[in-house]
Amino acid sequence: MTRHITLYLSILFIFTLILSSCDTLRKTPSNASAARPGSNSSRNNPRSTAGRTPARKPANTSRTTTPAARPTYSRPSGSYSTEVPKVVEVARTYWGTPYRSGGNDKSGIDCSGLICSVYSEIGVKVPRISWQQSEFGSEVGSIKELKPGDWVFFVPEAGKEGYVSHAGIVTDVRNGDEIMFIHASTSKGVREDNLFSNYFKGRFVKAMRPF
Repeated sequence: MTRHITLYLSILFIFTLILSSCDTLRKTPSNASAARPGSNSSRNNPRSTAGRTPARKPANTSRTTTPAARPTYSRPSGSYSTEVPKVVEVARTYWGTPYRSGGNDKSGIDCSGLICSVYSEIGVKVPRISWQQSEFGSEVGSIKELKPGDWVFFVPEAGKEGYVSHAGIVTDVRNGDEIMFIHASTSKGVREDNLFSNYFKGRFVKAMRPF
């Protein structure tokens, strides 16, 4: 009899333990939170859309360089041809000014500074550097088409290609062999010379009509 009671109690204990284990499995946190937005299971489940925001392109956090502002130039208020006599007149007031690299006034001036300063005096802003001046306006097709007020440009060595190293303003077209221009000579300061002189005719590379 005692033996039957002991067996019965053992069976009852095992049955109770099984029921308790099933209840624990039903309440496991992984099952209870499977659809909870923001839960671990939601983030790891590729099929779950709960709690997600639409995909978007990452913001560009790389440093960007602001483009340098383009220089602002100006032009004569009227026709350039009517301003040319004034340009020549002002340019000749610099006659004899000594050469000074980077100079911009009558105490000392360089070739591109002469051009820039002359036009500044008549209220027109043009490029300051000779190579920039050599690309400003429209190119004159041939020497035969040169007029007072045109800009002429030269390279360092006669008969050779190279960078623009010198510039001047045409002041007078006398004939086919005598075209005068004013410029700031490194050795003699501001003066007028003939484009067809032995020194300059081989170094001349282009001419520009600024306006």
